[in-house]
Amino acid sequence: MATTLASSVETSRRPGGRGWLTILIFLPPALLLFTIFVAMPMGEAAWYSFYNWNGYGRPENFIGLKNYASLIGNHAFTQALLNNFLIIAVSLAIQLPLALGVALIVSKKIRGAVAFRMIFFLPYILADVAAGLIWRFVYDGDYGLVSGMTSLIGAQPVFLLADKNWAFSAVLVVIVWKYFGFHMMLYVAGLQSLDKALLEAAEIDGANAVQRFRHITLPLLGPMIRLSIFFSVVGALQLFDMIVPLTGGGPFDTTNTMVSYLYFFGITRMRVGFGSAVGVVLFLFCVTFALGYRRFFMRDD
Repeated sequence: MATTLASSVETSRRPGGRGWLTILIFLPPALLLFTIFVAMPMGEAAWYSFYNWNGYGRPENFIGLKNYASLIGNHAFTQALLNNFLIIAVSLAIQLPLALGVALIVSKKIRGAVAFRMIFFLPYILADVAAGLIWRFVYDGDYGLVSGMTSLIGAQPVFLLADKNWAFSAVLVVIVWKYFGFHMMLYVAGLQSLDKALLEAAEIDGANAVQRFRHITLPLLGPMIRLSIFFSVVGALQLFDMIVPLTGGGPFDTTNTMVSYLYFFGITRMRVGFGSAVGVVLFLFCVTFALGYRRFFMRDD
């Protein structure tokens, strides 16, 4: 009986005639696009990374692993790598808890909740380049908002983006402001999908707000939190568009991320082989994290 039932279930899972027809129609175009726009560029970048090549003609000066070796001990690359990890740390320690706290407030049926959600989400809609340009003006020590605030109290102008000790801190503020709303909306969606009967039953049993959050809301919100962490880490590793208009990687290469380092030290200096090596390293970081995180933290989601 069990064998017959298992066989019937397995048969029901197999694609029928229409299923195979759908696969034959849609799979080849998808594979072709993936090969042309994803697999081939990745393969070419890995190939270029073994050459000293400026992007013109055919790469012929094979140098093996020298491009990778030059990254070891490179101060600018080490700083860029450290900056990526600092962005991840700030996102996990400040941005995501703050987003969750605000989501708990604006997810309730209170007056103006929808308007507040829209206000908090607007920075995420704004293009990264536009956000970088706006905040560059805000931080400007001569004409920006910071300049206006310092002049009101009679202090000297502060040039945050020109100070190597404070420039990256200013960048972190922009990052939290820019992507906070995205994670807030993820949590709002998760909170609205929770079973309200469980919360009501816990309240009837005498559980206070903190206990309900800790033992019911937080565990049920686990899949959304894990997804938010995944987006936050991968986004931090790939951050680029905001850095270029905001600081250009300066001052003294203190605000570069791995992608902006690839751009400024590889592409703009016509060192395509070296830039490809940086891209391969970044790719390995992203793939290792994505596969490991999926394997150990999101396998049940």
